[in-house]
Amino acid sequence: MTSPSQTAVTQTDPSGLGPEGTGRIKGSKIGELAGRSPGQLMWIRFRRDRAGVISGCVVLAFFLIGLLAPVISKLYGKDPYTRYGQITPGLLVNGYPAQPNGGISGDFWFGIEPGLGRDVFMQLIYGIRTTLYLSVAITLVSVLTAIVMGVAAGYFGGRIDYFIGRLIDLLMAFPNQLFFVAFVPVVGAIFVAPEDAMATWMRCLILILVLWFLGWMSLARLLRGTVLSLREREFIDAAKVSGASPARIIRRELLPNVMTPILVQTTYMLPNFVTAIAGLSFLGVGLVEPTPDWGRMFANAADYYRNDITYLFFPGVAMVIFIVAFNLLGDSVRDAFDPKRAR
Repeated sequence: MTSPSQTAVTQTDPSGLGPEGTGRIKGSKIGELAGRSPGQLMWIRFRRDRAGVISGCVVLAFFLIGLLAPVISKLYGKDPYTRYGQITPGLLVNGYPAQPNGGISGDFWFGIEPGLGRDVFMQLIYGIRTTLYLSVAITLVSVLTAIVMGVAAGYFGGRIDYFIGRLIDLLMAFPNQLFFVAFVPVVGAIFVAPEDAMATWMRCLILILVLWFLGWMSLARLLRGTVLSLREREFIDAAKVSGASPARIIRRELLPNVMTPILVQTTYMLPNFVTAIAGLSFLGVGLVEPTPDWGRMFANAADYYRNDITYLFFPGVAMVIFIVAFNLLGDSVRDAFDPKRAR
């Protein structure tokens, strides 16, 4: 015969283990969490953030679209350079799509470009590819420069810190947008004669150099402050006493502890470079025809929007989605690394 106390335990504890068993289960979960690395705990917290996961999927989709642009072009049956509206009668009337909504149809999913008659869908796909390639390249060289300069200034101090600090102060005094607009043509004139046409790869290289020149200082200053606080910690003193070289201390002790600000700041830097590249192309000092580019599509849309607003709609919506998704991803990554910080 079962006693009332046993019945209560059975009802409240289906496992039949009672309070002691519950304690063992909770203890095992705590032990599992305690045995996980900081990276695993960060990944668990990130997966619980629905906005972060969705934003990450959107950002990944944009990169996959850019990477697979040639495959999409082959499956779609069109390319971003052919002037379909000029070679096919009836697609353009007075330079604008004959069909409503920018010429959207089963053959042209996003319509055709006014004037030249190119396929807007392929222009957008290859424009995403071009802009993201350049943004990733600029972000990588800027982050590497910031790591070298910021960590060196924070760890070595003295004259190295003074020199790097004054260099950062000098570069941060430049007005970024005016510098970009003024110096992209100047740098181009140094490498290419005015009467010669500049190759696309040269324009890309100039954009990378100019945007990198003023793109690494904020992260470098942040890393300098972080390393200044870390170098006074006990584990750094222990590494010095054990005879570890400065290079080993930086590589094995400091860099793992500054990965959080590096990753978080990277997620903010890349969309900023995306908008900077688009802005330069919009102003006519970035990529030019016939290279597909987000900014160049905006520049053309400024001439067409009164008669064909659809041409502006697709690149505008695509850029807004990408920028918002990347910013939300950055917030989620920051919260995953630092759960105590309120969003």
